[in-house]
Amino acid sequence: MMPQMGYDRAITVFSPDGRLFQVEYAREAVKRGTTAVGIKAQDGVALLVDKRLTSRLLEGGSVEKVFRLDGHIGAATSGLVADARMLIDRGRVESQINKVVYDEPIDVETLAKKICDYKQAFTQYGGLRPFGTALLIGGVYNGDKYLFETDPSGALLEYKATAIGSGRSIVTELLEQQYKEDIKLEDAILLGLETLYKVTEGKIDVTTVDVGLAESEKKSFRILEATELEPYIKKVQEKGKKAEE
Repeated sequence: MMPQMGYDRAITVFSPDGRLFQVEYAREAVKRGTTAVGIKAQDGVALLVDKRLTSRLLEGGSVEKVFRLDGHIGAATSGLVADARMLIDRGRVESQINKVVYDEPIDVETLAKKICDYKQAFTQYGGLRPFGTALLIGGVYNGDKYLFETDPSGALLEYKATAIGSGRSIVTELLEQQYKEDIKLEDAILLGLETLYKVTEGKIDVTTVDVGLAESEKKSFRILEATELEPYIKKVQEKGKKAEE
């Protein structure tokens, strides 16, 4: 019988107990990644990411973790950034194909499924490895708000609020305690930043956090500028210091 190591070399193949080790290793890459948080609000969806700058010499703006997929859809990533960039490019192409063929913006769920189909194909063919990244895809479409989590296996789940990356368990616990379905977008940003504050032990500022918003009223997705983000960061820092006193 082939030893276990034979089932996780080069190709993704089932082990005798039905496991795909390459996919499990890809999930581990996500677990070691920076924390990303997604929160669905009454008036949109907030995506927040801790960029985890490893050196003070790094230019914070060069580390991208939140991307715009289409005018009304964005994504936050955790895991291997280079892998994520490939998926973002694929998502952008799918969005443009939909626009050309149907002359209308792509539905958020349709785009999420297309990205997941692409990820799943990399778990099935010889010579390919799964993408070592997970995406939180948030957007607005026809008056509704959507938040999806994609897994390296190609699985897709819709959430009201969720997190991926190394701080997932801490953030999920806090969201389960504090999340309310009637939350407003501004409060969702503050709640997301509070969870990142907890995960990073207070080490957050405008250079280490990216925030993207899919706004129902404007029917668009945008990434907040540092000047817009700063007041939220200050509020969370002040609240955190008071709690520690």
